[in-house]
Amino acid sequence: MNKKYLLFALLIIILVVVILFSMGRIPFCKCGVISIWSSDVMSSEQSQQFADPYSFTHIIHGVIFYLLLWLIFGKRFTPAQRFLLALGIEGAWEILENTDYVINRYREATISLDYYGDSIFNSVGDIIFMAVGFIMAWKFPKKITAGIVVLIELLLLYFIHDNLTINLIMLIHPVEFIKTWQASWIKF
Repeated sequence: MNKKYLLFALLIIILVVVILFSMGRIPFCKCGVISIWSSDVMSSEQSQQFADPYSFTHIIHGVIFYLLLWLIFGKRFTPAQRFLLALGIEGAWEILENTDYVINRYREATISLDYYGDSIFNSVGDIIFMAVGFIMAWKFPKKITAGIVVLIELLLLYFIHDNLTINLIMLIHPVEFIKTWQASWIKF
């Protein structure tokens, strides 16, 4: 990828940061801790640090965006051009995800009762994880990429009792059984 595309990628991320900041999103965790990783999905640092278990779902976003943009644009767009489109889509999702509507939807439909949106630091991390997924889908053999996606989904299901599939189900059409099952695994 040449310098021009890298500059555009950086500009997309900066634009997302500016928009999130103008929306009143906090730059870092209000807990006062700045960390690269937060493993406890029930802590106040969830979605506040650079990465957390849900960051792996953003890798899957990247794989999905690679596939969809390849299906839509094929060879009319280079992989680098599709990469910039994917960054824009992920950035738009980070903005939408941090609106009151989506934050409240998460709180109503999932076990994330204390969710109050992502820090800007976490949103940037999510965009970078999406980029990793996109590049992985671009460069790795399809079977390896598919295996990694399945592995991520299964590991997240085992360790945090949530994953991208369940997250989408619960946002689109909440299932009380899933919410009850997830709540039963919470360690107090």
